[in-house]
Amino acid sequence: MLDWLIGLDGGILLLIQEYVRNPVLTPFVRVVTALGNGGAVWILLTLLLLILPKTRRVGCMMAVALIGTLLVNNIILKNLFARTRPYEVIEGLTYLVPKPGEYSFPSGHSGSSFAAAGVMWKKLPKRYGIPAIVLASLIALSRLYVGVHYPSDVLFGMIDGILISMAAVAAVEWIERKRAAAGQ
Repeated sequence: MLDWLIGLDGGILLLIQEYVRNPVLTPFVRVVTALGNGGAVWILLTLLLLILPKTRRVGCMMAVALIGTLLVNNIILKNLFARTRPYEVIEGLTYLVPKPGEYSFPSGHSGSSFAAAGVMWKKLPKRYGIPAIVLASLIALSRLYVGVHYPSDVLFGMIDGILISMAAVAAVEWIERKRAAAGQ
């Protein structure tokens, strides 16, 4: 079963390299993937939301979600699974960005993107939530295009990012209820 998944993952990446990569799309995808480096775009959005009094609560939720993905994905799961990057294993696969320094599973870009975008989708008007989900999806897919993640890394990162966003919203709301009850 695991061999089948590894073969499917590799086959998809080679198909993307062969049939999707092109000189027109590549510069755009490199910019998109760079937006997710270190969660940069999501950290900037979080800081903006924290600065504005009207959106400070959502900013707190996004901060909790981003810290959650850092802990779960980058500190625990990447080191637990220690999955080799696909370009090191799949013959003929080339990568288009500098070599990442961490393990492959799960995709940190996908996890942080969907954790932050998930909070925005749930707690902000859809005119902000929809573009956030679109950007998160583009960042996640860009990791396949540039050849640094397996599809299963990205899929898991998306799913766990969404779950972490839900947990972050619930945690902040729980703390707010506790504080309100203590203040009565």
